[in-house]
Amino acid sequence: MSTDGNKKQFWKRNTAKVPGSIQHVYGAQHPPFDPLLHANLIKAGNKPQTTPGGKPKKATTFQEFESITSDAWDVGDDDDELLAMAAQNLNIEVVMETANKVIENHSKQQEKQRQDDAGASELEEREEEDANEEEVEEEEEQGEEGEESTPEVSFASESSPLGDGRLVKSLSEAPIGSPKDVSLHRQQSLPHRPTIPMVARIADQNTSGTPAMTEREASRLDKFRQVLAGPNTDLEELRKLSWSGIPRQVRPITWKLLSGYLPANTERRESTLQRKRQEYFGFIEQYYDSRNDEHHQDTYRQIHIDIPRTNPLIPLFQQASVQEIFERILFIWAIRHPASGYVQGINDLVTPFFVVYVFEYIKEEVENFDVSSLQEETLRNIEADSFWCMSKLLDGIQDNYTFAQPGIQRKVKALEELVSRIDETVHVHMQQYEVEYLQFAFRWMNNLLMRELPLRCTIRLWDTYQAEPEGFSHFHLYVCAAFLVRWRKEILDERDFQGLMILLQNLPTMHWGNEEVSVLLAEAYRLKFAFADAPNHYKR
Repeated sequence: MSTDGNKKQFWKRNTAKVPGSIQHVYGAQHPPFDPLLHANLIKAGNKPQTTPGGKPKKATTFQEFESITSDAWDVGDDDDELLAMAAQNLNIEVVMETANKVIENHSKQQEKQRQDDAGASELEEREEEDANEEEVEEEEEQGEEGEESTPEVSFASESSPLGDGRLVKSLSEAPIGSPKDVSLHRQQSLPHRPTIPMVARIADQNTSGTPAMTEREASRLDKFRQVLAGPNTDLEELRKLSWSGIPRQVRPITWKLLSGYLPANTERRESTLQRKRQEYFGFIEQYYDSRNDEHHQDTYRQIHIDIPRTNPLIPLFQQASVQEIFERILFIWAIRHPASGYVQGINDLVTPFFVVYVFEYIKEEVENFDVSSLQEETLRNIEADSFWCMSKLLDGIQDNYTFAQPGIQRKVKALEELVSRIDETVHVHMQQYEVEYLQFAFRWMNNLLMRELPLRCTIRLWDTYQAEPEGFSHFHLYVCAAFLVRWRKEILDERDFQGLMILLQNLPTMHWGNEEVSVLLAEAYRLKFAFADAPNHYKR
């Protein structure tokens, strides 16, 4: 058997299995890479892997391309043209042309940003050189006057953070034989990119780091408010508006309407909320004490173990009261859906709803917000609303979580067939190194890409999923295909099984924001219209 074949056998032997041959706990791992595989690499001393052709594999590949793929894009007005078509049956050529225009617009602005940043870097370097020359002249003058001078030499540029919050790459990581100033120049010429906290400004934060509302954003907010103001909300119009993102101020009510939790009729909403919230807490009184019963112990124990793993880097989710809320939501859902019960990964699906509904009651940022400062009634409302909206979502994808998870198996197979049609080179490359789609895409389907994207991006993505017909069950497939092909260069650069798996489980999306998600959705939209009705789109 080949070396790569042995690697794949190692992978299969060292991962947990579920009925139907799917790795059951795969989607619930955190951080998002296989710890056994990673430990195996560390045990080997992180020695560079050698390809069959003799080409050495860089140990820091995924760290390096994280720094060179962090370009910011500005969202243009083309997004409005795209969302206007979301609910219409249009000619495929027109759809593809418009989606391509969105992507082209982003690419042009990306290139312009690079040029501007490069020009700014050159200007800073010239100013620094002039300053250095002045210092040298002053020192020479002081020397001529006989004064002893001991100028301080600062190496701050080698170790201090750049303007974008990233530390300069250590000189030990530079290519062997390259001068120090070359390594420093390369880092200083990188595009300026502010570091974005995991959740801060989660609702509408763009990677350009501009929190102030623009004129375009204010106009969009007005459109939402006009649609929501009537006695009967036009849900089709609301979906069209929501496709390219929902402003933070109206996201809670919009999500509740689009998920089917609230009725379109304004007069019925308050009574519906009261009834559904009372119904949920009736379930708590009726069922929650049974968590200690013998036939429910395993379910509750697994939930109790998984909750602290949910977004462990975000302080909000490490608060005891928040974890108790999540435990109640997941336990009640599990015992009311015995066909599937609780499956690891469902815990992730509560978090976007919880964050959005917390925003309904606060103005500050949520990342470090202390929920104990909220009134008890408010917390109860957030908990009940999160439960019902998560339940609505899961109703459409429950076959993802029933025995043997057949929904995920079908979607992973469909993804493989789709990628083989849209990018045969990538598909063949992964086949060559014996990478199976199930090994990385299982989590993409099980967790709806939540382990691959920052939470702020998930919320933006779900704006579109709520607006798109069968967004979570059908459109998600095309998003996954666009997401995979987005990394084609990095995938093709990897020349062994382990390198590919580490890449696919650690895709560098930490700095992603609304702009990157908009481009991803535009490409997914184009794929959907190009392939959704094709008879050989994927084999059934």
